[in-house]
Amino acid sequence: MKISSAESVIMEALWRKNPLTSEAIIAQVGEPNGWTEGTVKQLLSRLVKKKAVGATPEGRRYQYAPLVARGDYVASESQGLLDRLFDGRLAPLVTQFSDAGKLTDEDIAELKALVDRIAK
Repeated sequence: MKISSAESVIMEALWRKNPLTSEAIIAQVGEPNGWTEGTVKQLLSRLVKKKAVGATPEGRRYQYAPLVARGDYVASESQGLLDRLFDGRLAPLVTQFSDAGKLTDEDIAELKALVDRIAK
């Protein structure tokens, strides 16, 4: 399933807390992104059509909740990125960040700890 960057903002709000009404979602993501109520509702509608979000009627409103787990979405997007840009390999991605000077000391320490953990 392809989720746009704008739709992912809605998803992040729902992954943090759910279910939420459209009003609650608008309050969280509308103003910070410069989106109108209509924009947020259109994004919600697209996510419901994609079956990324479920809409449960409650009175005259709907309660929205994610149907896709954040971990599953991140895994899929990460693999897609690796496949598209690095022939499915992780090392060239890390090399790209290293060569561009984008790795912080904290990043390097975390990578070392990860390699040590994998090696054991």
